[in-house]
Amino acid sequence: MFVDRLIAGSMAQGPIEVERKFVPGPVTEERLQELGGTLEHRVTFRDSYYDTPELSLMRADYWLRQREGSGWELKCPGATSVSGPHTEYMELTAEPAIVAQLCEVLGAEGPGPGGVAAVLHPLGLQEVASFVTKRSAWKLVLSGGDEEETPLRVDLDTADFGYAVGEVEALVHEEAEVPAALEKIHSLSSMLGVLAQETAPAKLIVYLQRFRPQDYQRLLEVYGSQKKPQGTEDPDVTLG
Repeated sequence: MFVDRLIAGSMAQGPIEVERKFVPGPVTEERLQELGGTLEHRVTFRDSYYDTPELSLMRADYWLRQREGSGWELKCPGATSVSGPHTEYMELTAEPAIVAQLCEVLGAEGPGPGGVAAVLHPLGLQEVASFVTKRSAWKLVLSGGDEEETPLRVDLDTADFGYAVGEVEALVHEEAEVPAALEKIHSLSSMLGVLAQETAPAKLIVYLQRFRPQDYQRLLEVYGSQKKPQGTEDPDVTLG
């Protein structure tokens, strides 16, 4: 999904994810330790993404993922008035809510009882990408912050097709909390040595660019050819 194309969503369910992608360096983990960060875990998992052959979901800024060991998630576009190298999404993880939103986006009748897997075929959804990620998951509270404050999370990922990307993330529950979350994300990014306008393509976008170039072009047709990723520094693409 493209960072500066933040589409107002109508969903009021689930937390709002505010995130920023960046290119991790050889000393990123060392810097996180210096800032008081805690390594929560290192984990390996497979993500599989689903869409119609025409990419009807992604072209509308909806992203359906099944994560090994975690189940289904649908990222829905959030609303923000703040521009910059970040993005904001609402996450749905309850399968009935995901199914209802899929039907709404795709203009389909409710398929009746059943989870996400049961509606894939009726809705014309198929796997469009699948890859394995090795992740180092960190959390920290910025110095001077409230100890009860929800910490920022930093994920450092390496995909099995040779692409590495980092993400600073905050989860909030109301739109009014987004500006403060963005300020914290930008502060931490600066402490990690990330340039003000630097970001990086998400793993899915790089996967499509390398292995499904026709699908990648479909996304460019929607979001504009001027937003074509260039190398690893692209202020226009993001996805978890």
